[in-house]
Amino acid sequence: MTTPIAVDQQRPLDLLAEGAACAAAGWDDPDELARFTRWHDAAAGRRGESTLVIEGMYCAACSVGIEQTLQALPGVESADVNPATRRARVVWDPERVRASSMVAAIEAAGYRAYPALSLQAEAGRRREQRTMLWRLFVAGFCAMQVMMYAAPLYWAGPGDMSPDIARLLLWASWLLCIPVLVFSSGPFLRGAWQQIRHRRIGMDVPVALGIVVTFVASTGAAFDPGGPFGHEVYFDSLAMFVFFLLCGRWLEMRSRSATVGALESLMLRLPEMVRRLGPGDAVEMVPVRRIRPGDRVQVLPGEAFPADGRLCDGSTQVDEALLSGESTPVLRGPGQAVLAGSFNLGAPVSLEVERAGGDTRYAQIVALMEHASTERPQLVRQADRIAAPFLWAVLLAALLAAAVWSFIDPGHAVWVAVSVLIVTCPCALSLATPSALLAAAGQLARGGVLVQRLVALEALARADLFVFDKTGTLTEDRLGLAGVSPAPGWTRAAALRHAAALAAGSLHPVSRALCEAARSEQAGPELLTGLREIAGRGVEGRDAAGRCWRLGSAGFAGTEAAPTGGQGVAAWLSVDGALVASFAFDERLRADARDAIAALQADGARVMLLSGDRGESAGRVARSLGLSEVHAGASPEDKLRLLSEAQAGGAKVAMVGDGVNDGPVLARADVSIAMGQGAPLARAQADLTLLGGRLADLVRARRLARRMLRIVRQNLAWAALYNAACVPLALLGWLPPWLAGLGMASSSLLVVLNAQRLRRPEAAAPAAARTPPGALAPVVPVTRG
Repeated sequence: MTTPIAVDQQRPLDLLAEGAACAAAGWDDPDELARFTRWHDAAAGRRGESTLVIEGMYCAACSVGIEQTLQALPGVESADVNPATRRARVVWDPERVRASSMVAAIEAAGYRAYPALSLQAEAGRRREQRTMLWRLFVAGFCAMQVMMYAAPLYWAGPGDMSPDIARLLLWASWLLCIPVLVFSSGPFLRGAWQQIRHRRIGMDVPVALGIVVTFVASTGAAFDPGGPFGHEVYFDSLAMFVFFLLCGRWLEMRSRSATVGALESLMLRLPEMVRRLGPGDAVEMVPVRRIRPGDRVQVLPGEAFPADGRLCDGSTQVDEALLSGESTPVLRGPGQAVLAGSFNLGAPVSLEVERAGGDTRYAQIVALMEHASTERPQLVRQADRIAAPFLWAVLLAALLAAAVWSFIDPGHAVWVAVSVLIVTCPCALSLATPSALLAAAGQLARGGVLVQRLVALEALARADLFVFDKTGTLTEDRLGLAGVSPAPGWTRAAALRHAAALAAGSLHPVSRALCEAARSEQAGPELLTGLREIAGRGVEGRDAAGRCWRLGSAGFAGTEAAPTGGQGVAAWLSVDGALVASFAFDERLRADARDAIAALQADGARVMLLSGDRGESAGRVARSLGLSEVHAGASPEDKLRLLSEAQAGGAKVAMVGDGVNDGPVLARADVSIAMGQGAPLARAQADLTLLGGRLADLVRARRLARRMLRIVRQNLAWAALYNAACVPLALLGWLPPWLAGLGMASSSLLVVLNAQRLRRPEAAAPAAARTPPGALAPVVPVTRG
């Protein structure tokens, strides 16, 4: 943990001046600021809330130091740094401080800052990943070579090896440890130097001290065996030590990068360039951030609406499922409102912009998600600060051991100190959890579950309340034919054949459902010609006799008859204005939804349905699944409020969703699960993604997470036992550095091998009985206010 020793009162003022250099890079440009800053009008004046990505932050120790550095700047009112997502949220006064000054302060502290959701952040993260992989490769390769040279020295008996050969092997080991020290150990040495330079102590300080002392002492022993460092060298322990530490750091970086990278790419949902209409409807391509209220833009079929506004002309079907939770496309005509991020499914339309950029509904949802993802619970902050005395205790123990042994046996004082540093280094402890997490994540990945945050598996194992969205989560992302009501004189098969012929050339969800139903019932389509689709109304065509067939709304088909089956979406089929049949459609439950819900309930978990869809639709799904807790008509803010209330009541919440409107609650939940076919925003914020969309995978993931938790406890118990036994031995001088290094490597290997047991599949659990539908409570509509 990072703890401050003193604060330089002049330094914040110097950083304000250094910010001028950063300003040249565009940090203070209003258009650039709009990409990562949202403005609020407070009682004390205008305030900015900026979200930055921090590069070079490897542990929780760094987050407190960055917060303190930012809060020391005049004009910065609050700073929250989340080490898990490497994001900083800063609230600042533009009258007293500039964004460039904040960036200069972060860089002066030894880190780099990029705007959230920017190409620079993506490039920086990829560069950091490549460098870390190279460091790990160099450390691993050199460790293998050093071990090869050290083995003969360990096992050779008296007279088996000449002094010249032994010296040559030592020099070769020394040579191979130089890249390990200079290159592979770079993050630890640089982090320790930054912490010391800013008069703080973090985890990098004892680690770097152990690395440097081991290398210096081993170098002295290799080149001057009769000197103060003795004749024993531990280059192999040094190389293995660095390799194992880098393994843990790389595992952490992998899980974190998957999350942050997905989050920064979510803005690709909105187009980068839009067609702005000028005088005479002249089209001008402009960046999306340049559009302003009052502009008119053209949106083609298949594109996302770039802003909130109203249609000027034309009608089209709009897919708002990922924003509002509405399960079916809605018809929008001139003068009707559309939301940024929703998709145009039908025809080219022009949009008059009412709200753009950070004022759109889509941007507000993203802001809620970012705010939730940068928050750190108070217990975590307290734990970070309590960790600082442990680091001081490690250094103090090593210094005291060296001091005491300088009187007992000066030739062993350095080695006792090094042994204490190596033994107290939490290598096995640091690998105890990540090794089990990675083994579980690998097993889940082979079964179609992508784990984006490894630490979320523990939260999944402890979750006792599972909250499901409806559309696209419990139901499939397409409609199903619920019923056919033929008119007198017509059969179901004949109606399906003619409807399928009209629907064959349309991509509308109703058309796809009709074609699928006709194929499943082997109702071959009739031959119709002159097919024409009228956006928002339906499809028409003619048969060989010249009769006009129409499929679509009641008005388009020329009849006002109502369907007799189903309770969802309806379509009518007519010939020359005479009703042939009416079709009812409804959402289709996922094939394994009932079994998955029943399995969770049998395991003792509560299950809740939380949907933005209509109460009638949500109630039908809940009744078919045996759910008693249902909340319908919920906005993203409502969902976040209900989730927060459940957490305040002590529940450990797992949220399962697939839409952009689920982003805030996915960020706030203790563990979040997204469907693989869901919105980029939901997948970016989720801890786990069900790539195949199978809810049975969620049940399997929870059971595996529980197994993982048991193995983590076993690993932690072993690591604690190892340290409790070895630290006294090292202090007494009974544990030489080579044995301390071997013990450290062996303990690390043991916890890794124990974690590999997670790769073995677990026996399937017995099928669970489902909750009877008769026990259902009424649907609870969400009230606001």
